Amino acid sequence: MTKMSATTSRRLWLEDLRYYGTLGSQAMMAPLTLGAMLWLLPPANAAVDNWDVEGANGSLYVHGALTESACRLEMTSVRQDIALGEIGTGHLKTVGAQGEPVHFELRLADCLRGPASSRDERTGALTWANNQPAVSVSFLATQDADNPQLVKAQGVSGLGLRLATEEGEDVPLGYRGRPLMLISGQDTLRYTVTPERTPASLMAGGYRAVVDFHLSYD
Repeated sequence: MTKMSATTSRRLWLEDLRYYGTLGSQAMMAPLTLGAMLWLLPPANAAVDNWDVEGANGSLYVHGALTESACRLEMTSVRQDIALGEIGTGHLKTVGAQGEPVHFELRLADCLRGPASSRDERTGALTWANNQPAVSVSFLATQDADNPQLVKAQGVSGLGLRLATEEGEDVPLGYRGRPLMLISGQDTLRYTVTPERTPASLMAGGYRAVVDFHLSYD
């Protein structure tokens, strides 16, 4: 082998050594870099482990109550204007004479089936049902001075207003009426108001009256 050939062979051998050495260092850097990245990531069970960390946890204490729902008045029944129209004094010549009755309704909503027990304040009779709600209605108004069963008509004399149920039963003023059983889907209470002659002398004119009512459940 010539001197030139030996020199060339040595140079090629050194270049190969540097090339493979570079590949080896890169191959070693790859797992080192990946290992560093994995070390920086949070552990997969960090969220679970937080349950064991003091000051990182708490509790919610939830409470409430489920109660029986009483009926409620529909908004159309809360305030009503009832027009009785006109009646001539010639139709009210005798005490107790009446004009035409005008009907009105109290509409209820959200009445649920359930046991009911209600006692009539006047008679003491107990009204009871296993699966029907019951309601009593109290009507409050200024009473006529000559006939306390009638509502006083302000602005005239000799005329009062009689409240009655749909069946014609008088509605007492000032205390709870007879307990009424309600049927689901038919929760409407029907009444009438009728102008009636009183013992006082007749004096014509426009009249008005305010009647408040209250629902009671037992």
